[in-house]
Amino acid sequence: MSNTIDTIANNIKRLRTLKKLSQKEVSLSVSIPQGQYSRIENGKVMPTIPTLEKIASLFEVSLVEFFKSDNAEEAVNLPLLEKIKVIDTLEEDERNALLKMIDMAISKKKLKDNLTNLISS
Repeated sequence: MSNTIDTIANNIKRLRTLKKLSQKEVSLSVSIPQGQYSRIENGKVMPTIPTLEKIASLFEVSLVEFFKSDNAEEAVNLPLLEKIKVIDTLEEDERNALLKMIDMAISKKKLKDNLTNLISS
C-alpha cells in the first residue's frame, strides 16, 4: 500500500468519524457500494477523483483535506465548521449579536498583539 493511499484512507476515516457517520451512510450518500467504500477507507483501493469529490462534498471539505499528513496543526476543525452552520440558522438579531462579540474578541486580540509588539520594539 502506498503512502498516498494510506493518507487518503486515514483522512477519509477520520473525517467520517468526526461527522459521526457510518460507512453505510457514506456509501449511500455518495452512491457507491458499501464494500467498495470500505476498501477505500481501509486503503485497499485508490478512489477515483469523482468519488473523492463526492466524499469531500458530503464531508464539506476540499479535496486537499484527503492529502494532508497527520500533522495536528493541519487538521480540519469540523466542530468549528458545524458551529458556523448553526450561526447561519440563528435569528438575525442573535446572529448579529454573536458576530459583534466575535468582532470585539478579534479587535481585543489585535490590540493586545500591537501593544506587545510596541513594547518589545
